[in-house]
Amino acid sequence: MSHQLLTIEVTRLDAAHVRLRLTGELDYDTAPDLVAAAAELHGEQHVTIDLAGVGLCDSSGLSALLMVHRGAGAIRLTGVSARLRQMLDRTGLTELLAVDNTVADDGDLRAIG
Repeated sequence: MSHQLLTIEVTRLDAAHVRLRLTGELDYDTAPDLVAAAAELHGEQHVTIDLAGVGLCDSSGLSALLMVHRGAGAIRLTGVSARLRQMLDRTGLTELLAVDNTVADDGDLRAIG
């Protein structure tokens, strides 16, 4: 089984808002990449994380999202697949993280715990 790396595109939207667009798998091997990218933002007040391109998110990925949340003033998750949304709901993270109500088309996306 081939491992798809995580690509993180950083776009500064204004002085206090940045968007991280993720493509690939957010898992044990790649979660540290997200944490490192967020650490380079030096405490941005608002971070939007676009997950539309994420094909897999495991518990390490969820942990990375929490770490980004702790380091930023506020984060918003966009492009969340129905399966990832279900995982966020079951773990109680939708109570902590701002998750857009729009759901990305699942296609072949899968979320595992």
